[in-house]
Amino acid sequence: MPKTHAETWEWRFDQPPEAVWPALADTSRWNEAAGIPRHAIEEREEDDGAIRYFGSAKIGPLPLRWEEIPVEWVFGTWFRHVRQFLNGPIAVIDATLSLAADGPGTLATYHLAAAPRGPLGHALLSTAFFPACRKNFTGLADGVRDWLEGRRDGPFASKLKSLDAAQRGRLERAVAAVEAGPDGHGLAPRLAEWLATAQEVDQMKLRPLALARTWDADAQATVEMFFAAVDAGLLDQQWDLLCPRCRGAKATAPALDRLPAESHCGACNIDYERDFAKNVELSFRPNAAIRDVPDGEYCLFGPMTTPHIRVQVGVEPGETRAVAATLAAGPYRLRTLQVGDEVEIEHDGRSFPDVVFDGADVRTGGPGAAGEIVFRNDGPRRRTMIVESLAWTADALTAHRATTLQAFRDRFGDEVLRPGDNAAVGRIALMFTDLGGSTAFYERVGDAHAYAVVRDHFELLAATVRTHGGAVVKTIGDAVMAAFPEPAHAVAAALDIQGRVAAFNDGHADDDALVIKVGVHAGPAIAVTLNRRLDYFGSTVNLAARLEGQSHGGDIVVSLAVADDADVATVLDGIAAAREVAQVRGIADPVAFVRLRP
Repeated sequence: MPKTHAETWEWRFDQPPEAVWPALADTSRWNEAAGIPRHAIEEREEDDGAIRYFGSAKIGPLPLRWEEIPVEWVFGTWFRHVRQFLNGPIAVIDATLSLAADGPGTLATYHLAAAPRGPLGHALLSTAFFPACRKNFTGLADGVRDWLEGRRDGPFASKLKSLDAAQRGRLERAVAAVEAGPDGHGLAPRLAEWLATAQEVDQMKLRPLALARTWDADAQATVEMFFAAVDAGLLDQQWDLLCPRCRGAKATAPALDRLPAESHCGACNIDYERDFAKNVELSFRPNAAIRDVPDGEYCLFGPMTTPHIRVQVGVEPGETRAVAATLAAGPYRLRTLQVGDEVEIEHDGRSFPDVVFDGADVRTGGPGAAGEIVFRNDGPRRRTMIVESLAWTADALTAHRATTLQAFRDRFGDEVLRPGDNAAVGRIALMFTDLGGSTAFYERVGDAHAYAVVRDHFELLAATVRTHGGAVVKTIGDAVMAAFPEPAHAVAAALDIQGRVAAFNDGHADDDALVIKVGVHAGPAIAVTLNRRLDYFGSTVNLAARLEGQSHGGDIVVSLAVADDADVATVLDGIAAAREVAQVRGIADPVAFVRLRP
């Protein structure tokens, strides 16, 4: 057995562990900043369905191959990363980071161990290896400290080449084009700076919602700016079909009509279908004429790559392993990284149940002691066991959210599904409006004047829908169908519409007064291509249209599914509401709804 060489370093920070963890546990960005090369990953399926991961990269002239052992961690506390090399002078590298509260600050302990393969490896580990790592890693920790104390913009410096004159010129022209339009919002220069200075990891997959949070910018404005940046040639966009378990992109396409309806995740060994609201993401990367960003990994597994996973540990066959962990109350899923069924639980914030792998599936055992989670592997092989939060907020710009933004439909109206294809949407909020008494209105004011007023009414509706994060799907005569990602957005838009119509009527003669009927419903639907546009079909669409028919004008009719939504209740605070039941066309049973009188 070759002698293992090891060294431990300690770094102190004035901030608490929860502030330090996101940087020190971001293994992808840390590895890139440390100069560890980008690598390719090969997944190899075993006879029992388990997946092993093998990496390959070049260190100078030497091609290296290794087995990537899934990283272990308790979120916010510690992680351990092991690589077992198949060739080269080093056989194993084992890195562990642990954080502990140190008064109001944090003591971070980094332990690095390595085993040589032969005399060359022994000589390397006995001389240059650890001093070089100490200097490199301590410098990175100092950079994190400077970032936490506000002396630099990010925890790690980019090692990307500076843009050349031609690239810089294209970048500046694209930024000017974005800001000259309606969707720049003053954010394009920030994107340009990001493309010029951010780490390579940050450029491989740009997520506008994550950047909006980093910049402390409005989320909708940031997304709209990204759409404009695609139009200006600053960015390219792609659709990713994410695995519902590991959230990895297992299928990618440049256009919706080329995205498959289903995919297979080798890591989780499951087949899954697409759902616009859950696992189809619109992501971005720099246009190659601005910056050519290659594919590859800096760290396949890592706590900040999958922040919804709160605990991930390896458990040997027959082993019972207890780890110190305190998890907040909420919904969790218990599973293995490998194939097998899973179980969902509602944790009360006190004792967490034992997590048991019975050789085929994961199940819960008895209640554990406070402050720890016990994992038991009754199977014949090592298993990576996982506790993941189901209450996390994703940074993914889902297809559902993207396609319900007016800026998307204005710029990418040709982004549709293949003819005859459809995609599930787990939940969508739909609003139908119509002009009440339109026939009498036309007769009263004449066709020419009526046309001008109706055109103004369409502009008012479109502007209001856009303001509230929705999109006009289509117009049908004097009626409008609009889609929103959330019911609260739709109800806020409906209230705003009735308020704006009332203000419009106050400023015009009685003959020009408008009466708007509004209905809102939310539920599952399917996205389809109809008349060369992305449209929606299903019972949710039908009921939303029928509820608009129950509106008298000046009011808003919402379904119980909408009225009972917790976020909608906040929007409706102080709004007069009455519950009613009526028979509506095309639906057998009477329908209960709520009439709002703003």
